[in-house]
Amino acid sequence: MGAFRDYFTAIGRSVLSLADGLAVTSSYFLRKPITVQYPDRIPKPLAQMLPERSRGFLEVDMDLCTGCLACARACPIDCIHIEVVKDEERGRLIHRFDIDLAKCMFCGLCVEACPTTAILHTREFEGAMGDVRNLMLSFVDEPRPTAKIKKGEAVEHKPSGSIIRDLMPGAWDTYPKKPSSDEGGQA
Repeated sequence: MGAFRDYFTAIGRSVLSLADGLAVTSSYFLRKPITVQYPDRIPKPLAQMLPERSRGFLEVDMDLCTGCLACARACPIDCIHIEVVKDEERGRLIHRFDIDLAKCMFCGLCVEACPTTAILHTREFEGAMGDVRNLMLSFVDEPRPTAKIKKGEAVEHKPSGSIIRDLMPGAWDTYPKKPSSDEGGQA
C-alpha cells in the first residue's frame, strides 16, 4: 500500500511542478517585450546607449602616453606591443604602439595600470572585419615624443571612440543612415 501512495504522491508533485512552470511561462506572455530590434529600430546607435563603464575596444590617446610600458607589462596575453627608443636630440620616442584587438580579452588590466589614463576602453564593440589582420591597430604612424605629464596633473581626454573610428574605417559603415533635415529628408 505504501508503494501505491508514493507513486501517486510523485505524480501529484510532477503535476504541481508542471503547473508552476506553466504559470511562470504564461506570465511572460502578458509582459511588454524587452528585446531590442537591433540595429535598425533603435533611436540612437547602440554604443551611445551602453553604460559608460562598458568594455569595448581599446583606444590610446598618444598625446597622453608617456611610454612607460605599464600597459604592455600588465597585459596577460601580450596583445599590446610598444617600442620606445631614446634619441639624443629629441629624448624618448615612441616608435610603435600596436594593439591586437583579435587577441584582446577586454580584461581592463592595461587600463588600470596606465598612470596617465592614456589607454581606455570605448563603448565601441562592433568592428566587423573581413580579415582578422585588420584588427591589429597601430596608434603610431611615425616616431613621436612621449608625453610629459606630471603626477597629479589633470589631463584632457578626446571623446570616447573618436580615435578608434579613425583607425578602423569601414567597420561602422553598415549603420543605416537616416536622412537629416539638411539633406532634404524629413526629420
